[in-house]
Amino acid sequence: MEGQELVGYRAPGALSFTLRDVATVAFRRRRMALLSFFGVLLGTILFGLFWPKYRSETEILVRRDRVDPVITSQQTNPVIVNDSISEEEMNSEVELIKSQDVLRKIVIDCGLDHLRRRWWFGNSNPEKQIAGAIEGLRTNLVVEALTKSNVIRVSFTSRDPKLAARVLNTLDNLYLEEHRALHSPAGEFAFFDQQGMEAKQELDAAEERLKGFPSKIGIANPTLDRDITLQKLGDLDANLGQTKESIAETQKRIDALEQLARTTPPRLATQERRSDDALVLQQLETTLLNLELKHSDMTSKYQADYRPVQELEREIGETRAAIAAEKPLSDNTTDQNPTYVWIKSELAKAHADLQGYRAKATETEVISGQTQANVRRLDEDSVEQQKLVRAAKAAEENYLLYLHKREEARITDALDQSHILNVVVAEKPTVPVFPAQSRLMFALFGMVLALAASAGTIFALESLDSTLRTPAEVQVLLNIPVLATFPDQNSSANLLQRRNDS
Repeated sequence: MEGQELVGYRAPGALSFTLRDVATVAFRRRRMALLSFFGVLLGTILFGLFWPKYRSETEILVRRDRVDPVITSQQTNPVIVNDSISEEEMNSEVELIKSQDVLRKIVIDCGLDHLRRRWWFGNSNPEKQIAGAIEGLRTNLVVEALTKSNVIRVSFTSRDPKLAARVLNTLDNLYLEEHRALHSPAGEFAFFDQQGMEAKQELDAAEERLKGFPSKIGIANPTLDRDITLQKLGDLDANLGQTKESIAETQKRIDALEQLARTTPPRLATQERRSDDALVLQQLETTLLNLELKHSDMTSKYQADYRPVQELEREIGETRAAIAAEKPLSDNTTDQNPTYVWIKSELAKAHADLQGYRAKATETEVISGQTQANVRRLDEDSVEQQKLVRAAKAAEENYLLYLHKREEARITDALDQSHILNVVVAEKPTVPVFPAQSRLMFALFGMVLALAASAGTIFALESLDSTLRTPAEVQVLLNIPVLATFPDQNSSANLLQRRNDS
């Protein structure tokens, strides 16, 4: 098999790859391997010497020294101060540092878009240049929140040490501005100032309406007048009830007195005396005696049928009859019954009181109706005044609220202008003096890379070489049995020469 180097023989089907085979391949490709090794190593060393990268670092401390007021509709805001910084807050600050807005401003302020120009079809595209610079900045920018601390470390790697420091300085300033803008919205003071002026105008209008209301209704305080009138109405109702009770009581009294008047005599006998009327009886007896004497005298002179005699006898009979009919005199003395008189006087008084009570009840009912109407009117006026008072109070509360909020916004703006924030640059970036990579580490990296490149070169050359050098390769690739192998004389002579030289 001419042109083939058969250096050994193994049993059919025994394809193996030993360290000796590796050494044989490396020895055979030693020239290309050495060229590749030293070329890559030299290139790495030259790259590290002439194009070093410098890393500048800055540290940002996240703290809670300042508590910004929350914009709410309440006069006072509940302030809950928690000194600890949560992991979510740290991650939020990290994402804010890496935000597109911050990176874009850094690229524009530092001119990173002009360091690497990208051309498309012979024309420059500024937006693509900026986008490419942002990607390069994001690649070389490392932002990490240190474990168990409130510190965020930011590092940037560049071939220009001054550029690295300038980029981080710009990042610190832009980040502080972005943090302030996010946590303190712009225009807050102007908003509350405008709202405060409008609230002041509403308050003045409400106070004017409240001041003019008493003149409109003619009452200074309808609520107080309503309460006083309600008290009077209660007194009137109480008096009316008492008057009705008095009417009923007087009516019953009148009925009782009338019943007593019917059973009580108006007069009472106070004295009763019985005696004869001596004077009348004496006169009658004297008259009878004179008549009898005259009768005796006339009978002596005249006949019995003489008319004067008969007249005289008749008078004598009448006188005697009168004397016989004469009774004893009875003297009865009566007087007014005091009980009857009292009953009559009480009855008259009760009638008079009843008329008075009825008139009083009627007048009280009229006054009570008028008072109720007045109470309803005062109640409506009081409700209207309360509405005006509530409107003025609400306007005052709004005005005071906006004043308070405006003062809070002014203090917040003053704190922002003084750069008093919850984040502070704990360590400012400096211009690095030494490269970021150690020369020893860079040399080790170059050696590893050179070894890898040499191995890759040997593997590539072996893969592209179609020469069969071992019986096993012949057996596997050609699928024919190997009966014998003949060593290459030139190769054997060269091998012996090398052994002798050694």
